Amino acid sequence: VVKAFEMEIIPAERTVAQIGGTLILTCNTTGCASPSFSWRTQMDSPLGGKVSNHRTHSTLTMNPVSIVHSHSYLCTVICDEREKKEKSVKVELYSFPSDPIIEISPSLVAGEPATVTCKIPDVYPSDHLEVFLKKDEDVLHEKYFFDDDSTNTETKIVTYTFHPKAEDIGKEIACVARLPLPDMDFEPKERTSSHKLNANFGPQNTVITASPGHSPMEGDSLNLTCVTQSNPPAQIVWSKYLAEESIQHLIKNNVLSIPRVHFSDSGLYICEVINLVTNKTEKATVDIIIQGAPVITELSIEPSTTVQEGENVSIQCSAESNPPPKIILRRKSDNTNMGPYSARSILLPSVMFQNGGDYECIAENKFGNTKSEITLNVKYGPKNTMITVIPTAALKEGETVTMKCTSSGNPAPVISWKKKKATGESEKISKNATLTIQNLKSQDLGFYECEAYNQFGKEEKAVELYVQARLEEPDQMIPLIIAFSSVIAVAVPAAAILIYVSRQAKINGSYSLVKALRLKV
Repeated sequence: VVKAFEMEIIPAERTVAQIGGTLILTCNTTGCASPSFSWRTQMDSPLGGKVSNHRTHSTLTMNPVSIVHSHSYLCTVICDEREKKEKSVKVELYSFPSDPIIEISPSLVAGEPATVTCKIPDVYPSDHLEVFLKKDEDVLHEKYFFDDDSTNTETKIVTYTFHPKAEDIGKEIACVARLPLPDMDFEPKERTSSHKLNANFGPQNTVITASPGHSPMEGDSLNLTCVTQSNPPAQIVWSKYLAEESIQHLIKNNVLSIPRVHFSDSGLYICEVINLVTNKTEKATVDIIIQGAPVITELSIEPSTTVQEGENVSIQCSAESNPPPKIILRRKSDNTNMGPYSARSILLPSVMFQNGGDYECIAENKFGNTKSEITLNVKYGPKNTMITVIPTAALKEGETVTMKCTSSGNPAPVISWKKKKATGESEKISKNATLTIQNLKSQDLGFYECEAYNQFGKEEKAVELYVQARLEEPDQMIPLIIAFSSVIAVAVPAAAILIYVSRQAKINGSYSLVKALRLKV
C-alpha cells in the first residue's frame, strides 16, 4: 500500500517564543521518497535562522530569538518535482526574562521622603505591562503601560516616593510585575521582588525610670534606666548638673547604677541619646532627692583641738540630710553655764581654761538623729595653789607635821618644796606635793615655799612655822607654833606677821613647846 504524500509543521499554525531564547520549527513529510524543502517568511523578510534539511524533514533554528523573528514562517515541500505542499506557522514573541530589581535608599530616615525604584528588565511587549508597588499587602502605587509603543525589549522603570515610619521597620516593599498577554501561553506571567524596610529614626520618646524611685533613702541602691526609641540603637551618655551650670559626665551606658547613694548624689541627672545615622539628639532629665537621717560631715575646732588659754577658738558643726537637719552644738558638761547652743558654731574669744571639755553636735530630722563629740583641750599655767597643814591641833616637840600642796593646771603642774635659810636663800628640800616633818624640833621652824610649775607658768605659796608669844603668868603660859601661809606669784617676799594675843599679856619673844595649848593659823 502506497501512502499519500503529506506534510506537517511543528509547532502547528501558531507558537509563542521568548526573545533571547531558542526556537526550532520542524517541517515533516510522509509518502515522499525524495522531498525538497524550502523556508521563507510571508513578507519575504530574511529568515534570521539556520535551515537544516534531512531526508524526510527540515528544521529552521532561531538562536537567539529576536524581535526580527516576529513573522509567519512558510515551509514548502516538493515531492519528486511533481507535487507541492505548503504550511505556515505564526511566531509570536514576548520578553519577560527576570524578576524586577528593587532599588531603595540604603539609609531611610523615618518621616523623611524616600524613593523606591522598580526596574523590569527587557520586557516586551510593554503595552501590556502592569506594575504594583506594595508595602506588605497594602498597594502604595500602581502603573499601567497601555500607551507604550515600544517595538523592542526595554527595561521599564517605576519610581515612587513615600515617607517611611518607625513602625515600617521589618515590613516588605514588593514590586509585582505582570505581563498578561492574551492568547499567549507562557509562564510566568507575574514576577515579584521584595526588599525588607529598615528605616532609621529617632531618638524619640526618651524617658528615664528610677528604681526604687526618685527619692531613695540614704544608703540604698539606685538604678537610673534611660529608654529611647531609635534605629540604629542610639549612643547614651549620662551626666549630672553641678553648681554654676557645669556638667559632670558619668558613663556611656543605658543604666546608671549607684550601689549606695549618699546625700551628695542628689541632683538633676541627664540622659542624652544620640543617633549617629540620623544625626539627631534627644535629652531626658530626672531630679533625684536622697532622703534619710542626718550625717554629720564636719565637727572641728579651729585653730586646733589643743589651744592655750587666751586664744580665740571657733567650734563648727555641719550635717547634711533631707529634709534639712536641725543642728544643736553644745557643751556636754552639766557643771558649766554655757548653753545649750542651738547653732552650728560656737565662738570663744580669749578662751579660758573653764571652756575646755567635751562638746557634742546633735543633728536630727524626721528620719532620726546622729551625734558626734569633740574635745577642747585648753592649756594654762598653774592656778589656785593651796597648802594644807596637818594636824591643825596644838603640836608638841617630837610630833609629825604634814604639809600638802595642791595646784590646778594643764598640763598638771610639777610641785616642789623649798625652805628659806637664815641667810635668806631658799633650799630645795622635796620634789613631792606632800612634805612631812617627823620629830618636830625648833630648827624646823621657819618659811616653807611650795612651787607649782608647767611650761605655761608657775605659781608659789609659802607657809611659816614660828612661836607667837608667852604670857607672864605661869598658868597663862601660851607657847605657840604658828603656821602662816601666803600666795605669791613667781617670787615669795619675806614677810613678818605679828599676831597679838590680848588679855594684857606682854610679848617677850621666848619660845617653848612644854605647855603648848593649841595651834593657830
